[in-house]
Amino acid sequence: MKYAGLPAAMWLLYNRSFKKCLETELGYKEVTARIITTAAKPRYIDIIEKIPEFEKEDRFKANIVNCALLIAFLQSMQRRPGVEELTEFYKNAMSNTATKIFCKAGGKSKFTEKDISGMKKTANLKAADRNPYSWNMEYLPYNDGSGYEARFTKCGICTLMKEYGYFDLVPAMCHLDYTMSELGGATTFVRKYTLASGGPYCDCGYKRKK
Repeated sequence: MKYAGLPAAMWLLYNRSFKKCLETELGYKEVTARIITTAAKPRYIDIIEKIPEFEKEDRFKANIVNCALLIAFLQSMQRRPGVEELTEFYKNAMSNTATKIFCKAGGKSKFTEKDISGMKKTANLKAADRNPYSWNMEYLPYNDGSGYEARFTKCGICTLMKEYGYFDLVPAMCHLDYTMSELGGATTFVRKYTLASGGPYCDCGYKRKK
């Protein structure tokens, strides 16, 4: 698989939590949840195979892989969930031990020189100019020193979800930004616009917790 085995790793990390949340959040019986999960795996692989390789410096590989994973489960479900119930499903499916560890580590390094340097490099990369499944962003530090905003003008999740007919469900994925910020413990996440809701951009604001 592409991306140096990242898709396979993501499947191993999250397929159980996705299956569990099919039961707890969407009301499927255990046997049906197992059937859906089994059906989702080949679809997930097929989606990944159709997405071009990301550039080595592109930090958003995991984002598009997670989107492919969600699409595969949506394709395999017996009914199409609404935005609100999918928001809860995705939030809880992604909030397993692996995500909590990742977010805690990210919280510890937030606002460090390395973190800010990485944000600036990503802004300069403008990867979506060459790969429609990636992102373009600006790095905008707050004047009062309280944090920074990552302002996205192109979104790979929007592109992929629209391609598969799930663009209306993108807000369910957008909400995960709040969850991950909370799990990291270092920031308060603030937002006014999203591209998915018709905004001029997606503003992802990270303010230092007092």
